[in-house]
Amino acid sequence: MMDLIKRRRSIRKYTSEPVTEAEVRQLLEAAMAAPSANNRQPWHFVVVRDEQIKTQLAKTHRWSGMIAEAALTIAVCGEKNRSRHWVTDTSAATENLLLAATALGLGAVWIGIHPDSEREAYVRQALGIPGEIGVLCLIAVGRPAEHKPPRENYDETRIHHEQW
Repeated sequence: MMDLIKRRRSIRKYTSEPVTEAEVRQLLEAAMAAPSANNRQPWHFVVVRDEQIKTQLAKTHRWSGMIAEAALTIAVCGEKNRSRHWVTDTSAATENLLLAATALGLGAVWIGIHPDSEREAYVRQALGIPGEIGVLCLIAVGRPAEHKPPRENYDETRIHHEQW
């Protein structure tokens, strides 16, 4: 597990090879296995393969361009009325999904949307997401066309024992 966690990197370049429906199912199963406050499970996911919609989503902001080249994009959303912890819960689901992508040999990157209201409105309009649903992020997913070394970010100066 530690190896998998360290191997999870933000992959922004993809081959043209598709991602299977079975792999998408595994990604979403992993996401929905995340913990959630009071087990409210406020998450919803919009899986986008359509080239025109991906091109539109790639214009969400200056760091979302890789969406156009990815095999698919997943919008991670949360029901605001279902849980006041929707951001935390959907963040846990997102990390599970990213780890599952790594385990499956896929590349993926978390593209932040929330709390930027303009970005959220743009994605909401592009995907027909209702107003009561928050948009946490987009995740571009594909077969990696780049490889990065495992992360080694451990830093003793960030650790405090008993008190600050």
